[in-house]
Amino acid sequence: MSAPPSPTSSSPGEAAPPETDTLAVDGGLKPAGPTPSQSRFQVDLVTEAAGSDKAAASDCPSLTAGDVADKAAEEAKGRFRVVNFADPRSAASSPDAAPAEGVQNGDTVMSEGSLHSSTGGQQHYHYDTHTNTYYLRTFGHNTIDAVPNIDFYRQTAAPLGEKLIRPTLSELHDELDKEPFEDGFANGEELTPAEEAAAKEAAEPKGVVKFGWVKGVLVRCMLNIWGVMLFIRMTWIVGQAGVVYSCIIVAMATVVTTITGCSTSAIATNGFVRGGGAYYLISRSLGPEFGGSIGLIFAFANAVAVAMYVVGFAETVVELLHGAELVMLDSVNDVRIIGTITVLILLGISVAGMEWEAKAQIFLLVILVSAIFNYFIGTFIPLDSKEKYGFFGYDAGIMMENLGPDFRGETFFSVFSIFFPAATGILAGANISGDLADPQMAIPKGTLLAILITGLVYMGVAVSAGACIVRDATGIERNGTLSTDLVNCTGAACKFGYDFSSCKPAGVEQCDYGLHNNFQIMSVVSGFGPLITAGIFSATLSSALASLVSAPKVFQALCKDNIYPGIAGFARGYGKNNEPLRGYLLTFGIGLAFILIAELNTIAPIISNFFLASYALINFSVFHASLANSPGWRPSFKYYNMWVSLAGAVLCCVVMFVINWWAALLTNVIVLSLYIYVSYKKPDVNWGSSTQALTYHQALTHSLQLCGVADHVKTFRPQCLVMTGAPNSRPALLNLVHAFTKNVGLMVCGHVRISSRRPNFKELNSDLVRYQRWLLNNNSKAFYTPVVAEDLRQGTQYLLQAAGLGRLKPNTLVLGFKNDWRNSDMKETETYINMIHDAFDFQYGAVILRLREGLDISHIQGQDDTSGMKDVVVSIDLSKDSDGDSSKLSSKATSVQNSPAVQKDDEDDGKAPTQPLLKKDKNSPTMPLNMADQKLLEASQQFQKKQGKGTVDVWWLFDDGGLTLLIPYLIANKKKWKDCKIRVFIGGKINRIDHDRRAMATLLSKFRIDFSDITVLGDINTKPKSESLAAFAKMIEPYKLREDDMDQEAAEKLKADEPWRITDNELELYKAKSNRQIRLNELLMEHSSTANLIVM
Repeated sequence: MSAPPSPTSSSPGEAAPPETDTLAVDGGLKPAGPTPSQSRFQVDLVTEAAGSDKAAASDCPSLTAGDVADKAAEEAKGRFRVVNFADPRSAASSPDAAPAEGVQNGDTVMSEGSLHSSTGGQQHYHYDTHTNTYYLRTFGHNTIDAVPNIDFYRQTAAPLGEKLIRPTLSELHDELDKEPFEDGFANGEELTPAEEAAAKEAAEPKGVVKFGWVKGVLVRCMLNIWGVMLFIRMTWIVGQAGVVYSCIIVAMATVVTTITGCSTSAIATNGFVRGGGAYYLISRSLGPEFGGSIGLIFAFANAVAVAMYVVGFAETVVELLHGAELVMLDSVNDVRIIGTITVLILLGISVAGMEWEAKAQIFLLVILVSAIFNYFIGTFIPLDSKEKYGFFGYDAGIMMENLGPDFRGETFFSVFSIFFPAATGILAGANISGDLADPQMAIPKGTLLAILITGLVYMGVAVSAGACIVRDATGIERNGTLSTDLVNCTGAACKFGYDFSSCKPAGVEQCDYGLHNNFQIMSVVSGFGPLITAGIFSATLSSALASLVSAPKVFQALCKDNIYPGIAGFARGYGKNNEPLRGYLLTFGIGLAFILIAELNTIAPIISNFFLASYALINFSVFHASLANSPGWRPSFKYYNMWVSLAGAVLCCVVMFVINWWAALLTNVIVLSLYIYVSYKKPDVNWGSSTQALTYHQALTHSLQLCGVADHVKTFRPQCLVMTGAPNSRPALLNLVHAFTKNVGLMVCGHVRISSRRPNFKELNSDLVRYQRWLLNNNSKAFYTPVVAEDLRQGTQYLLQAAGLGRLKPNTLVLGFKNDWRNSDMKETETYINMIHDAFDFQYGAVILRLREGLDISHIQGQDDTSGMKDVVVSIDLSKDSDGDSSKLSSKATSVQNSPAVQKDDEDDGKAPTQPLLKKDKNSPTMPLNMADQKLLEASQQFQKKQGKGTVDVWWLFDDGGLTLLIPYLIANKKKWKDCKIRVFIGGKINRIDHDRRAMATLLSKFRIDFSDITVLGDINTKPKSESLAAFAKMIEPYKLREDDMDQEAAEKLKADEPWRITDNELELYKAKSNRQIRLNELLMEHSSTANLIVM
């Protein structure tokens, strides 16, 4: 199945490029165009060029193949336009090689899989297909079309700093129709291929350090997960919870981190990953609202985690110093001094560059792994000297005793909450995603393997400690020398000659050793004690170093996206690796502050919750993206499931509350506050998030569901097709309709662009985007729908038939009143009347707004420069005709040619390119307005203001189904109209006014519509005043047929040509109806001349 090529876009979802960004006007010889016998799509084969190259090569044997290719490129340059493309030799090393992917130096990148090429307002960079030998080798001839290239699908910059887009069909048409130029280039400023190659080479920073999956992800994750908990808390957890529950605790934590790891892998493999770690993954999946809130707290959490780990290290050092009776000041200040020195050294390592930091991590990992092996080796070497501390080697009795829990002041969940932070740190590799050679391969492989290895080590420590160490020990040498001493002994140590029963909770003394009491028991068990201390140092320092690197990288990515004000300075990078030095200093400052505060027991649970919030959102991102079912969501990592990811997100939230309920609440409040702030600010970014995809999916689903439900009177809504023309040209019409459709019904702004020749669809599309943005920026909840037609009526018929989707389809046509009907061509007036009849034929209601001053203000918005108009300017939509004399429309007017010389750039002012050209008394936008325009401008803004105390008068003379009542009710419910009361006027007979009023009051109460007054017009059928009749006769005089003044044949011919002419018979036939309308006008002037709005 193949789709027809689009004239404006070559890929789904691709925005039509603005005209200014099409192929550059370069000089050059005219391309060898197709002969009349050829198709316009057929391009000359390059056989003669190749033949000449072969001849040249045979004449000059010393020429290399590369020289021949270069010569072919030069030949091609002479025969085709060179359009400022990269030199093919800089993109492909050999003719067979595909073009290189280019330097990814843009910050916002589209997913490779999403197949969207959005211009994003960047410069376009067209790829030269004439001189690129890759195309020559692919098809055997040069082609002006493009073959697949990854750079067409990335929203990033090409090597020379411009956006690569494939040529559109219209551009290919234009390319074949180009005029010849005098020399090779139009402006003489294009780079030669050699210069372009040099420019590309210069753009590529040399010596950039990129890590593989082991050094970049596996090592970092393992170091971050194996924290200080492994050495000083794991044995205590076994003592409290027992071996079985300890394994369950480790397994639960591993399940949460594994699900999160799979979710991280799925997002990381769905397209190109840039620097920014968790922030980048979440923001590009769920959008800037969630990404921005998580990015800030995640960077902050990493910065504070530096302080946590450094203080853990400093406390261990201070304990060792105190053991050696070395004290500087006191224990608290000693921790601060050592912590400050440590964090300064770590900062130096980080600032030195990622390469040094990676070397430090490898060194620390070696120490840590040595310490772990040291512990396991020690468990197989039981020594008599260690038995008094509770270590007896592997023994089934000790294992059986330690299988079950022995909680002392703790519960299962409190022990779990203490252990879980030890399992975090799985994003350490993802956080430096910008420094990875291949993040899509490295993140899944390294993260999941690290979770597996660390989980097994934690379980191994739990089982081995439970199998060879008893829970309580006195530290006193064996005291049960005789069998009689051990008669009352209970416990696994009894058979080894030790009675530790006095240590139990019911015992008389407090013991200092065993699983329960000694945090340093692993040092006792290990083969070489000091190595465990080195392991503790290594675990704390490596985690601190990883956090010190992660925080600035995440913060730098956040700053680059400019989501929060005042932090853009931290986005700047330095050196070949774009290191965020300012971010390092900020992280150092935050870490140092918390080291000096030294109240880390309070801050620790908040940090754990910040990390968990990040994990929860990563899991939710995968669920959300899968639920949205977007075609762009197809990660190459397949081992994920949307429901498992949702379960992971829920588990993370549960764990947050298990660890610390108040910290969880605080985290949620902070995330929600930041989310609301970013939502309110609405950053101007488009990352193709799953939120957009799900919004579309839900809109589509609900629209289809609505189609299966029949209309019901209770669910009727006024859904309006408003003939505004350009939305900003009739603000009064737009504002009034918006008053009763906002949050209630659909509003479509119809714009008929009149053109008798081939329409400019590119311009139509760009106007569609521009005016829709204008509506959004003005908080107008409406859709802009332009059509091109030969006249206004035809265009309105198109809109009446095609506007809307399913049940979201207009049911009411809203027009401006044609104030200039007396002065305009009667064919235009006939067209206007027929539009209303067409609306009734299509089962639409009709609403006509009349303002005394008129509606159209486009001529006083500085848009009356005729040289700036495009081809549709004239007859412009006849809705222009629909309000005052400001736009007298002429169907005979000619249009301005659409040539570059007469176009003005109207992108900036956001105003309609379509303007009334035929207003004679045009004012320069810099000149003061005349009185009529001043009044028109004031009238156009009257529905934007708050309406003072007044009335909305409803003249419900004939039953129209209730629209005449519904619209005033909806308007009166709005804040701007709340001070206006509804008055109802009805027709009736003079002798039953009270009866008619009561009947109407009963009817309105059943409709639940509040009203202030009901007026029964008993004199509606009386004869109008003579002056009113005379004014009516004078008004219709120019439109009478006057058949008495001509012969019958001429009269019939004139009536056939101008059917709107009024005959004497018609005047007599409709005399009573005309008199009633004239009388109604008198009553309106009498009763409603001061009303804010009259609805009839």
